[in-house]
Amino acid sequence: MDNLDLYNLVAEVPEDAKKPIKGGRLKGFTDINPMWRIKALTEAFGVCGIGWTYTIDKQWLETGADGVVCGFCNITLYIKVDGEWSRGIPGTGGSAFVAKESNGVYTSDEVFKMALTDALSVACKALGFGANVYWEGGRDSKYSRVPEEAVKPKEEYKCCRCGKKFEDWVSPKGVKHTAQQMYRLSKQKNGEPICGECKAKKEKEVENE
Repeated sequence: MDNLDLYNLVAEVPEDAKKPIKGGRLKGFTDINPMWRIKALTEAFGVCGIGWTYTIDKQWLETGADGVVCGFCNITLYIKVDGEWSRGIPGTGGSAFVAKESNGVYTSDEVFKMALTDALSVACKALGFGANVYWEGGRDSKYSRVPEEAVKPKEEYKCCRCGKKFEDWVSPKGVKHTAQQMYRLSKQKNGEPICGECKAKKEKEVENE
């Protein structure tokens, strides 16, 4: 098998296996039917357990902000090529266990199943599965995104010093960050949401102290 044979075989996702995400913080991105990966793995390597397999290495829960609890799963994927098993291909996935929704608190009884599905997608991505979806626009389905502020409308995302609005920004690699994400990134990095000009002034003030 040449280096790109598998990549080229599984990079394109059939239209009937893709669905646009219409709500939430991933609105506008593409959801890939997890059964497509199972089918593609089977077509490329054979039946699960014979031509490909995975181990569940760890499952655990983590408590985040505001009482939200997430479940995570680590797996190792193995594929058989020319009669030989590959080295392990790692994948980590996650899903919400306890989430605060508009109708109240929701607890998922399928958190580890969904985390496992996510982990398998991550491992498969290393082999090129769905590459054209992830490649499009330089975006990933969620990993290039920073969690958005849920309580502020876009027009309120302003520098806390000068009042200048944060704007959408596209990185040199083509990854788009919304004004909300830029606000959140600045707040995390600088301790307060400040624009580039105010950040430079702040650094100068510190130097002169």
